[in-house]
Amino acid sequence: MKKQVCASNIILVTVSIVILVTYGSVEAGKCKPSGKIRGKKPPPGQCNKENNSDCCKEGKLYTIYRCSPPVTGHTKATLTINSFEKNGDGGGPSECDNKYHSDDDPVVALSTGWYNKGSRCLNYINIYGNGKSVKAKVVDECDSTVGCDSVHDYQPPCPNNIVDGSKAVWKALGVPTSRGELEIHWSDA
Repeated sequence: MKKQVCASNIILVTVSIVILVTYGSVEAGKCKPSGKIRGKKPPPGQCNKENNSDCCKEGKLYTIYRCSPPVTGHTKATLTINSFEKNGDGGGPSECDNKYHSDDDPVVALSTGWYNKGSRCLNYINIYGNGKSVKAKVVDECDSTVGCDSVHDYQPPCPNNIVDGSKAVWKALGVPTSRGELEIHWSDA
């Protein structure tokens, strides 16, 4: 009887470990929405629509994230266009150094999870798209947790998978900025 109970316990433990490893690791790799915020109508002239930026809509619910998909050696993302210059659609100065940056320099903002509380600030990432690559400096956060306020130029929160690049990044990849979005991969340099 003891051998039967012992064998049953070993099987139960083994099955539990297999389930935990299989489903636990898949679940840990997911980034689920953290909630929603309600959009506010921007005051007249307060939402910069440069680069076809969206402005928040009164009452619309926008999904927020406190995480991004896991970073790998080849992380899938969406490249968007952003101006890092004063009076550009990026809003205020960059989070990493409290400065504005020329759109002729390859600089990016990363979604909140990838920005990781500034741990990538002023470091470089490699961006791959359109059969080309470019090395760009991380200077800002594309905030996935808040938006629709003056600090964020009355733009909605960023999705959790954004690399928001300057015109120089787009130019290096040989893609017109009028395209608006480009599926890319990136890695830490």
